[in-house]
Amino acid sequence: MAPSLVANSAPVFCKFSRAEDAAYIRRAADIADKSAGFTSPHPNFGCLIATSTGKVAGEGYLYAQGTKPAEVQAVEAGGSFCRGATAYLNMEPGDCHGDHTAVSALVQHLRGQAVRALRSQGLQVHVLGEDLQSKIIEEARKSCLLVNAPLIHRATSRVPFSVFKYAMTLDGKIAASSGHAAWISSKTSRDRVFDLRGRSDAVVVGGNTVRRDNPRLTARHGGGHTPMRIVLTQTLNLPEEANLWDVSDAPTIVVTQRGARRKFQKYLASRGVEVVEFDILNSRDVMEYFHDRGYLSILWECGGTLAASAISSGLIHKVFAFVAPKIIGGKNAPTPVSELGMVEMSQALDLIDICYEQVGPDMLISGFLQPIPDLMPVIPSEDETFAIDPTVTPYEPSIIYFYKTWDPYGAFSNFSPHPIQMPDVNGDYVTWSSVEHYYQAHKFTGVNDPAAQDFVEKIKTAKSPEEAARLGRSMQRQHPDWVRSDWESVKIDIMYRALKCKFSIYPHLNSMLLSTSGSVLVEASPHDLFWGGGREGEGLNYLGRLLMQLRSEFLGESPTSI
Repeated sequence: MAPSLVANSAPVFCKFSRAEDAAYIRRAADIADKSAGFTSPHPNFGCLIATSTGKVAGEGYLYAQGTKPAEVQAVEAGGSFCRGATAYLNMEPGDCHGDHTAVSALVQHLRGQAVRALRSQGLQVHVLGEDLQSKIIEEARKSCLLVNAPLIHRATSRVPFSVFKYAMTLDGKIAASSGHAAWISSKTSRDRVFDLRGRSDAVVVGGNTVRRDNPRLTARHGGGHTPMRIVLTQTLNLPEEANLWDVSDAPTIVVTQRGARRKFQKYLASRGVEVVEFDILNSRDVMEYFHDRGYLSILWECGGTLAASAISSGLIHKVFAFVAPKIIGGKNAPTPVSELGMVEMSQALDLIDICYEQVGPDMLISGFLQPIPDLMPVIPSEDETFAIDPTVTPYEPSIIYFYKTWDPYGAFSNFSPHPIQMPDVNGDYVTWSSVEHYYQAHKFTGVNDPAAQDFVEKIKTAKSPEEAARLGRSMQRQHPDWVRSDWESVKIDIMYRALKCKFSIYPHLNSMLLSTSGSVLVEASPHDLFWGGGREGEGLNYLGRLLMQLRSEFLGESPTSI
């Protein structure tokens, strides 16, 4: 297995030779990559099972959340050859939903459950970067980081993972002096761009690109997944007819400054284009907004001015540069990146982990502008925890933290997909897909506005907790008048009642919660300073507090006041 996104876990695998292990780990990462673009915002996850003779018995990858686990696919494909074999995964398997099928598939043949359980059963397990350290192992580990680089970057920042792609001539031009740019790169390179789009949640361009190129920004050859198209423009000086206003194949969002061309905004809305206004338009605020909407990976196909703004704001994580063997010249011909304010070559930004690849007649140069962050979340110290929550003594023996639903204790998350049944105003029990669905909908419950009530139903039918959260948060910002007047005073109680229901009706969740007795529970979101513990332990950790209060109630202890 390879890099886990949980802090107290790491890449693991059972032992062949170093070279074989590394090759199988890289293969597991390659398998996982097949789901890129479909799994967002969840991880890309692959499994390979190799026999003791080195034969690949079975492979599988998680297509999307809720589909058949990769481990099950690999075991089904391998059949009896899985006995005594070795499983290689690019992430540690988990069963935080209470769905044990993934781990059980391995248990049947390998008698283990992830790192600790595998070792407790007498199996030899090695951890990449800990037990095993060598150049080839580090390369294998890196392949597993790269396949989930968007998830890792997004989890450690408030912005989506962003890739800047451009095509230029050998003399560094992205268009002729006239602005004509079709085509700099070859058809083979353009097909690769379709693939990049198909792996992204959204594609970003500026107003100049819309006016000059009239792009479609579809993933015509990218495989099924169609990204959102996003246009950033301060003035909204855009043509009435543009390919992006046709939303039959892919949706479009236009982001602009508040008050710009109100009449044109109405026109775009009539075409089905969403318009989002900002008081002051800047790239970072826009990306934080799309982070909150749940976007994981964004491809920037913009011109030099917008690219310079994004790079200066630290938003671009990776670069794909297609260099065509052409020279066009032109003193005023545009370049990929405009002014960054640098005056000496020593200020130039260096790419990391550079790759060179010939694509048709072109050369593709790619690399990271920012290193992949450390996967280990910050664990608040005992003193910091006591400062956050005085009800917890600084002498607690351990801290258990959770964040995403794939963490070992991910079922503690309000996003875990455990349906709950809660009474409505008439006392009739209603089923909600998750605690988060219930919580977000109750921001608007009881408001005397038909639109607000319709929105409650919309949240209730959201396909995932993430979608419910995006709906609730965005509508809270857009229509604060729809939010119940007592929301701030009741939201903790609403969350507690929903959590109590969840941990009451699922015995395995109740047992998991009670098993943490004596430990401090910390919701480890680095950005949520109310429900989470914060990046440096500065958050209030109310979700952790509620769970500890609930644990005390179940154990028959005096409930701890929060």
